[in-house]
Amino acid sequence: MRLVIQRVRRASVRVGDELVGEIGPGAFVLVGVSRADTPDLAAKMADKLLGLRYFQDAASRTNLDLHAIGGELLVVSQFTLYANLRRGRRPGFSDAALPDRAEPIVDRFIGRLREGGAEVATGRFGAAMAVDLVNDGPFTLILDSERDVGPDQGAAAPVA
Repeated sequence: MRLVIQRVRRASVRVGDELVGEIGPGAFVLVGVSRADTPDLAAKMADKLLGLRYFQDAASRTNLDLHAIGGELLVVSQFTLYANLRRGRRPGFSDAALPDRAEPIVDRFIGRLREGGAEVATGRFGAAMAVDLVNDGPFTLILDSERDVGPDQGAAAPVA
């Protein structure tokens, strides 16, 4: 599972003319699901995201997590995070989970974030979306389960 986390002042997502998700200060999170990902991994990734300290304190140091600033999350599924660009000029997506497998994993990820007390707005799975955001910093992190969430990091109780 891969997350691209962008600290934002505000963000919104539309499907056509319909506003489907909107937040104030917090983070815009793109979520990519690989063929090997599981609902348990989605819970671990949500817990890791909730515990990350990437918001500034009074001394401008990144010491605060989402809860400390009263922030919100806008989560959008993004299969292209698993694009394979090694050969040719056209990306391949064979490493990305198929929609019927990815959607419940994304739903589990969102559910775990909410269980942890986060206010979460979302896009619409599989839809063509228009995203509008104002980066804060800009400050962007990439959280990759293969690199950043070890097997010894069991899914802890949600952060409240």
